[in-house]
This record gives sequence, C-alpha cells and structure tokens, in this order.
Amino acid sequence: MLISVVVTVRNEEKNIRDLLDSVVTQEPPIEVLIVDSGSTDRTCPIVEQYATRYDFVRLIRHGGTRGESRNFGVRLAKGGAVAFTDGDCIANPFWIKSLREALQSSTVVAGKTIQIGYRPFEELERVELIHHGSDVTFPTSNLAYTRDGFSAAGGFDPWFVTAEDIDMNLRAVDAGHRIQYVPEAIVYHRTRDSVYDFLRQALWNGAGRKQLTVKHGALWSRYRPIEMFRRQVTVWSMIRLVVALIGYVGYKFFGRAHTTA
Repeated sequence: MLISVVVTVRNEEKNIRDLLDSVVTQEPPIEVLIVDSGSTDRTCPIVEQYATRYDFVRLIRHGGTRGESRNFGVRLAKGGAVAFTDGDCIANPFWIKSLREALQSSTVVAGKTIQIGYRPFEELERVELIHHGSDVTFPTSNLAYTRDGFSAAGGFDPWFVTAEDIDMNLRAVDAGHRIQYVPEAIVYHRTRDSVYDFLRQALWNGAGRKQLTVKHGALWSRYRPIEMFRRQVTVWSMIRLVVALIGYVGYKFFGRAHTTA
C-alpha cells in the first residue's frame, strides 16, 4: 500500500531537515507532501532541495488553519492511506512499516509519540479523552487513516484553531471505526523549547477544548482527571492547567488572534 505522509509546516527551518531525513528512509512505497502555510524563513527552500533529490517529496503551499492545510494535502495525496506527523518531529526508521502493517486490518492507527527536550515538559502526559471506549486524543504528530476511514470521519474541520485531530478522531469513532494503538510506530516530538512557547501551546489547547465542547457538547465526564493527577502532579502540570483554563474561557478572542502552521 502506498502511504502518503502529510505534514503541515510554518517556519520550521531549524527542524525540517531532521524530519525529512527520518522520513525519506522509511519503507517504500511512500510519498511525502509538505504543506507550507506561509513560512517566512528558509523552510520552503530546504524542502525544495529534498524534492529535487527525492521524487516522492513534494512542496505544496496552502494557507489557512492546520485542518485546512491537512485537508488540502490529503486531496492531493495518491496513497491508499495517509499518515500525519509534524515539522518538529523525527520518525523512527520503522515508523511507516509499523503503520502499514496495522493499516491492513484497521482504518485508524495511532503510534507512540515520545517527547524529547526539556525534561519537565517531556514528562507531561496527554489529558486523555475517552469516547466509546477509545482514547481520541492521539495527535496528528503520529496518526494514520485509510482513505475509507478519513472519508467516514469527514476530514478535518477547518473551524478549529487546534484540537482538530481530536475532533476528527471523535467523528471516526462515532462512525464505527476503532483507533488501534501501535506502540512500535514511534515518532519523537520536540517539546516546546521556551516557557513562552509552552504557555502559548497550553493556551491554544484550552481554546481547542472549548471548541470541542461547543461542537460536541459537554465532554467533562469522559476525561480522566483523577487518574491523570494520580500519575502526575507537578508545578508545570498545574501551570498548564491554569493557562489552558484561560484559553478555554477566552477561546473566541484567542482563536481570532491565532495563526496556525
């Protein structure tokens, strides 16, 4: 099965080489579509260098939210399945091989994302949201859909400033598709490298959770806050929670100010 790797980027000059070096050596057949959303640094020239060397790498320019950009990339993709990752990630050499094997029997597959960077940020876990027995918070840093699964979910909703991956996972599960977790499909994701970026991410995450509530109704009963606090209660987890609540309350203002990659 040809797998199309779709990556949305904006100003990833310092990371994009590492991502592409890790992706171009994956098990074939693959194609790699880098969808750039208005980078002002050297991201595009770097991708163009790789596109010259590898005929399965393509640079696509398309603005808008991350959901819009990913949908555009999927429309141009030729694969029977689409794998998503981010510009600040590094894929394990067996990432695509593991996804491809799982996609033979599943329509939605989530791999294992390992955070790398500042240790206190590495140790912060996802706030799980359980829907019909499935964790729907697996991010697009390591997520794959078959064409049928993507169509059944309806693609990404471009309205979301973030959490567009959770929204699509929710709709995929509602459509009867189980999300299979494959820990062998590993992607390394860089944590935010400054306190400012960490707080900014927490803010947008809170805004995204509010949008999820607006679209899908109250979701609080499906979270596992008690279990999460049993696993991790740190200064940084509490700071993240407070900032996310600010984003949740003020999502309309923050959403208008948000520029996505």
